[in-house]
Amino acid sequence: MTERHVRQSFLGPHSEEILAHTEVTIVGLCGGGSHLAQQLAHIGVGRFNLVDFDRADVSNSNRMVGLDAAAAARKDRKVDVIRERILAIQPGAQVAIFAAPWQEVSDALKFSDVIFGAVDSYRARDELERFARRYLIPYLDLGMDVHGDQAPYTITGQVILSVPEGPCLRCFGFITEHRLTEEAQRYGAAGGRPQVIWPNGTLASTAVAKFMQLVTPWSLDRPAFYTEYDGNRLTLMPSRKLQALQGHRCPHFDGPLALGDVVWGQADRPVPASTP
Repeated sequence: MTERHVRQSFLGPHSEEILAHTEVTIVGLCGGGSHLAQQLAHIGVGRFNLVDFDRADVSNSNRMVGLDAAAAARKDRKVDVIRERILAIQPGAQVAIFAAPWQEVSDALKFSDVIFGAVDSYRARDELERFARRYLIPYLDLGMDVHGDQAPYTITGQVILSVPEGPCLRCFGFITEHRLTEEAQRYGAAGGRPQVIWPNGTLASTAVAKFMQLVTPWSLDRPAFYTEYDGNRLTLMPSRKLQALQGHRCPHFDGPLALGDVVWGQADRPVPASTP
């Protein structure tokens, strides 16, 4: 083990090599995604696919790790900002960038060892999970919400691990047809959801911890499929929904039709809300 990784030797005698050859995809690079990229680079992951079609701006400065004032003013591509951050930490990393919707570059993501989703919409989560399941890739989804119209506000969040033969986002009731329909009806509405840096950092660290349990032998415990974050009490707890799903067989990704290539059509995308 090299000097760079000697302080994490407890992860296993071959952990440095394992991490160097592990390929991760991060979809969404602002709040949680930027934290993920930085932590994974520090821990020694050697191969990255970074996916985000958006450009950074000054409104991202409150939560996007690695975004400085100059890059925000120039409106640099988010993939470029995060690639630069990764290579500053780990110059030898292989970093592929895709400044496009992930569906347009999905062929490049099929060989990922783990996919991280740091996206805002239920539709995006649903599509990403379906893609990961089809190619038997573990999918880690993270996100936060701020609830309320005035103080006191409530901050919540979650990190959900979806793996083949395990419960999915629909099994947990996190994605439902009602939520997808409601979201599609709001599509195109002005305004953005509140986002701040500390819940994103907490949730990203939790996702990285689950990732490390998946790829290195340091812990004999399986990572919890669903961890809930209470941003007011500052707690992380396994979801109570896990108890109800013990021994549960996921009915949403079952059989040969749930495997292999999929074509993303217009019907899979949100429909803009109609205007009077």
